[in-house]
Amino acid sequence: MDWQRYTLVGGIAAVLLALIYQWNAFQEQHAPTIDQTTVVNHQNTDTETLPSSQAQSTAGSDLPEGSIPEVGTTTQPKLISVETDTLSLLIDPQGGDIVKVALRQFHEELNTPDRPLILLNQTRSHTYIARSGLVGGKGSCSAARPAFTSDASEYALQEGKDTLTVELKQSQNGIGFTKRFTFTRGDYLINVAYLVDNGRDKPLLAGMCGEIIRDAQEPPVDMGIGMAPFLGAALHTSEENYFKQDFEDIAKRPTTETIQGGWVAMVQHYFLSAWIPNQQDLNTFTLAPIGNGLFSMGFTSPQLRIEPGQQGTVAADFYVGPKDVYRLEEISPYLDLTVDYGWLWWLAKPMFRVLHWIHEHLVANWGWAIILLTVFIKALLYPLSAAGLKSMARMRKFAPQMKKLQEQYKDNRQKLAEETMKLYRREKINPVGGCLPILLQMPVFIGLYWMLMETVELRHAPWIGWIHDLSVKDPYFILPVIMGASMWLMQKLQPQPTDPTQAKIMQLMPIMMTFFFLWFPAGLVLYWIANNLISIAQTWFINKQVESADK
Repeated sequence: MDWQRYTLVGGIAAVLLALIYQWNAFQEQHAPTIDQTTVVNHQNTDTETLPSSQAQSTAGSDLPEGSIPEVGTTTQPKLISVETDTLSLLIDPQGGDIVKVALRQFHEELNTPDRPLILLNQTRSHTYIARSGLVGGKGSCSAARPAFTSDASEYALQEGKDTLTVELKQSQNGIGFTKRFTFTRGDYLINVAYLVDNGRDKPLLAGMCGEIIRDAQEPPVDMGIGMAPFLGAALHTSEENYFKQDFEDIAKRPTTETIQGGWVAMVQHYFLSAWIPNQQDLNTFTLAPIGNGLFSMGFTSPQLRIEPGQQGTVAADFYVGPKDVYRLEEISPYLDLTVDYGWLWWLAKPMFRVLHWIHEHLVANWGWAIILLTVFIKALLYPLSAAGLKSMARMRKFAPQMKKLQEQYKDNRQKLAEETMKLYRREKINPVGGCLPILLQMPVFIGLYWMLMETVELRHAPWIGWIHDLSVKDPYFILPVIMGASMWLMQKLQPQPTDPTQAKIMQLMPIMMTFFFLWFPAGLVLYWIANNLISIAQTWFINKQVESADK
């Protein structure tokens, strides 16, 4: 029985310590680390100090093979607005860069439908934009932006239409450029294509580059204690399906990787942005600091040779939206791993699929789906639970005899151990019978924890009554109190420690757990309550079985 108690207390304590450690790390990183003045200066001088991404600086029509001409400042300074059913964007005609993205189907806060969540933005205190361009010869994507013009400054997806096309144009030295954005109804994936008309008398080399430019500023997070969401870049590499680096790692160890296909993403809690180049090409990806507190996560595709008088097209996709597992799986291999379930992903991923199926086909409520998922998991693990509960029930039955032995041989530990083992053999008690099942179930519980924390569908999802958002703490702390009460009741059905110190510690556990769970997301507390209530029912049932068998 002592082994079981120590296992339970040790396991719970280890989980709590890990959560507290992660929370402290999150708090330390939460404050912005960027010098606001340098960010502003960088933004103000960007187009003046960096060379154009559309060319080597070459004047006139006698251009060497492989170069793309530079163009001057745009005559259309107004940002271009694009509205679809899912996205609200601003595109800067100077470069055709996406400088702001709001997700129309996600709100900044609960019950604020007039304030969609802003994911990408460029302000005086924060930079997070998507940049793309053409490179020829030794051109660079991190360069001053070429000027485009468009037929309008406002575009909107019309009713009855499934796609919206926005075209930006420029031409110089006999070469015409069209930067085409294609938006699709109900989707967060944007196709960005360059159409190049080579009107020169020499071949032209043109490859596409794309970058996500961001500072290290943490997004607003209302998670409560216990969760430090990852913020940083991720890649699919030749050695790892999901390779991630936070900004500190990027600053210390920039990364370059060349593979076929691939993707590069900027990952934060619930949401991401990602460039997905042509999956048939051999693309080069880089993660690197670019100065002034900014970081680049980008790609460069192979260069396409465009003959005189011909048109060539290079393109890539840009995803900006929620961590939708099923959609990300469709877009590119392993992109769904940005929904980061940690090292227990092999458990968490199937649990999410079951949770999603329950929501889609049975209850249409994420709170009830969590409860039904808990029932399913407990039923699946019942054989393991039953073995442990039977062992604990027999320990509980013979607890008075064990206490009597402890009092009788309190001054002779060797004799106590001998008599205790005789009791175990005579009554066929396995003192460690309840430990292994508990240990085997712990990875399932931890995997479920991370799955619930990474599920964007729980964000602003209501359950019943006062629970309007399962992703944040219970505003009235009702669920944590119920959880504590259920834990206390479960303890009463289990064998009590004979050691007074252990008994006091176990009596304090429901109070300690209630305190920690005050700040846990309601969805996680709901799972724990359902798990405790089912465990109570299973314990009561097993106790009755053991009592009946011994009569």
